[in-house]
Amino acid sequence: MNDEERRAAGAAVRREVLGDAHVDRAVAATTPFTADFQDYLTRTAWGEIWTRPGLDRRARSCVTLAVLVTLGLHEELALHVRAARRNGLSAEEIGEVLLQTAVYAGIPRANAAFAVARRVIEEDGHGV
Repeated sequence: MNDEERRAAGAAVRREVLGDAHVDRAVAATTPFTADFQDYLTRTAWGEIWTRPGLDRRARSCVTLAVLVTLGLHEELALHVRAARRNGLSAEEIGEVLLQTAVYAGIPRANAAFAVARRVIEEDGHGV
């Protein structure tokens, strides 16, 4: 694929995974300062990586959640808990990812992640 094709594929996947509302907010908030980053993100993360056939979206969501927990990136974690639900993970499966991550990333990180995930899942009208 060329850059334009990656950009188009990335934009489509980004909307499918994160939802139109989030992507619309990100696009609306784009400034000349952030435009190149938004383009890079759309082409690379979404257009090159999330479109690869080697892992399905459920598996990519599991990996993404684990990495975000490890790095302690709670705002991104909340976004990707919603994305994981959109990609078909149940609340129980998300809990399993967080529990697995606790062993390798640490209990304090997983504890914070459980709080974020519980809040997001409950806000979205799903019980945990």
